[in-house]
Amino acid sequence: MSIRSEPLDIKVDGETIAGTLLSPSAKVPGILFVHGWGGSQQRDLARAKNITGLGCVCLTFDLRGHEKTASQRQSVTREQNLADLLAAYDELVSHPAVDTSAICVIGSSYGGYLATILSSLRPVRWLALRVPALYWDNEWTVPKYALNRTELASYRLEHLGPGDNRALGACATFEGDVLLVESEHDDYVPHTTLMSYRSAFVNAHSLTHRLVDGADHALSTDANQKAYSAMLSAWVSEMVIGARLEKYPHHSPWYS
Repeated sequence: MSIRSEPLDIKVDGETIAGTLLSPSAKVPGILFVHGWGGSQQRDLARAKNITGLGCVCLTFDLRGHEKTASQRQSVTREQNLADLLAAYDELVSHPAVDTSAICVIGSSYGGYLATILSSLRPVRWLALRVPALYWDNEWTVPKYALNRTELASYRLEHLGPGDNRALGACATFEGDVLLVESEHDDYVPHTTLMSYRSAFVNAHSLTHRLVDGADHALSTDANQKAYSAMLSAWVSEMVIGARLEKYPHHSPWYS
């Protein structure tokens, strides 16, 4: 492991004492979690803590319209939530320990939809999408809450391509590694939507598609939650941590 040494002065009682700060010279991947509509960062935190232990800097956050800003639920738009995600991304990459060429975005449902659009606006190397939802491109500045749910359900049953949808268009230009996770009994994001996403990733370096057996959209049981966490951790270990070890073969995975 390569070490960076930096002398510094430590102030105490109006005087200074000499110190030396030692830190790993190799920067680590940054991972951004994006929750779904009606969710929060709370469920992501446990997974983020686990992945941070593998040697990453993780950031979770609450989209506007959720938790402390729940009063905005009926007025917030997709445009505003995308701005939230862009701001969170920029905060993550500003961290001095983060390798800005090694960013992974993990999104669920609505968060997965926003994550794909983000990948066309900021550098993203890895995308993990759990039951990513689809929304039509029009009504972009209409409150997300006001979108017709019945029409959305019908829209998601259509076979859509990159030319039909902004998110799928972003998928078509993405050249990194992708994880798609589907729930077997999903009442909100049907199999057709997952196939639209899968078919759109025509330029991806790799694509891994996993199914959580017996699961609903929200992964309502502990067993389903654990199954997804295991899938995600295995994929991050292989793709993200594995890539760092290839770049820094003599480093411990904690610092690579």
